[in-house]
Amino acid sequence: MPAFSLDPAQITWCAQLSALAAERLKPLADQGEPGRVNRPLVAALGELGLLARLFEAGALDLCLLRESLARTCTEAETALALQGLGTHPVAAFGTPAQRARWLPEATAGRAVAAFALSEPDAGSDAAALALDAVPDGRGGWRLHGEKRWISNAPEADFATVFARTTRGAGARGVTAFLVPADRPGLGGEALDMLAPHALGTLTFDGVPVGPEDLLGAPDRGFRVAMNTLNLFRPSVGAFAVGMAQAALDAALAHTAARPAFGGVLADLQAVSHRVAEMATRTEAARLLVYAAAVAYDEGDPDVPRRSAMAKLLATETAQYVVDAAVQLHGALALQRGHLLEHLYREVRAPRIYEGATEVQRTIIAKELYAKLPPEKEPASGPDAPPRPASGPDAPPRPASGPDAPPRPASGPDAPPRPASGPHGRHDAARGPYVPHHQEEPTA
Repeated sequence: MPAFSLDPAQITWCAQLSALAAERLKPLADQGEPGRVNRPLVAALGELGLLARLFEAGALDLCLLRESLARTCTEAETALALQGLGTHPVAAFGTPAQRARWLPEATAGRAVAAFALSEPDAGSDAAALALDAVPDGRGGWRLHGEKRWISNAPEADFATVFARTTRGAGARGVTAFLVPADRPGLGGEALDMLAPHALGTLTFDGVPVGPEDLLGAPDRGFRVAMNTLNLFRPSVGAFAVGMAQAALDAALAHTAARPAFGGVLADLQAVSHRVAEMATRTEAARLLVYAAAVAYDEGDPDVPRRSAMAKLLATETAQYVVDAAVQLHGALALQRGHLLEHLYREVRAPRIYEGATEVQRTIIAKELYAKLPPEKEPASGPDAPPRPASGPDAPPRPASGPDAPPRPASGPDAPPRPASGPHGRHDAARGPYVPHHQEEPTA
């Protein structure tokens, strides 16, 4: 893996983003209703050009954008990420008409997007989705079923929806559709989640879709989903790194000033070593995220493994760092409204969505084993090594049966074994061998 560092312009941009989030976006986030779409916040992201940046920049810029926002305002980061997740399939696979209709509205923050993949019985196993697309006999389909844990549902203005068009075909029978919110038969409700994210359900009761709503080709929708997730997966790690850095910053400030035992908390080695571990893990996760993003931008064929590693390490690291920061703050961090109380609820979800930790490990292992060289077949032909002789020319086997030489005697007639020292199997002075895991009986 190549060495990596940001250039001065990127470092400056990240600092500007964090300051912008604190000054312009955090006040809007604080005014929003937890768990619901914050339209003024989405509109502000559009006005500042951050939504448009999603579709102009590569994976590394996306990671820098999400990390910088997360350090200051997780609500703004999440609003940007959910908008990008729902809109990217339109930008990458939409028809000219679809792009003309929705991209200007989405990048300006006037239209809110949703990405509808998960279902009640199809989460990590996305290829098992069952939302049914029934042919209507006129070249279109009717959608029946439910989507759950959907970004910005049910308030989104349009959704990228993945449905089953060919039964029994697994991932090969999934099709992606662009479904506007005003289609008849489309409903849903908001879900009350641990973290204050805008997630909900979408219900489909014969929702009509036609060829003009396709994103990509019929039965090729899984490619649309994986293309989107491969781009956003490293940036989920960036979101996690941003939260870890925010928690680390809070822990540093608190432990350096909090009086304890005649000094401050940082004077205690147990505390300072914990902070050192938090900082090291955060930096390691950050570098792995950046490396995965650069690999995506450069078209590296190893992107699935790198992206999975980045999301795995970053989200697990963020969980550790936030939890450690809460511990170092004590009861103060458990008060409602404290930064760490907020981060403690936020940090849990990224270990599940867009591929749970266990799924990332499965992807990594699969990619590693796929690169092993195939086993060589045994050599044959004139150059093959000779096989052991058999038949009349084979060397004689040891004798057996009545003509075999006698074996050493055993049992009561066997000769005594030689005595050995106190650690051997028999000690003449102490009697029979006692296994090491047992104690000798005492008198």
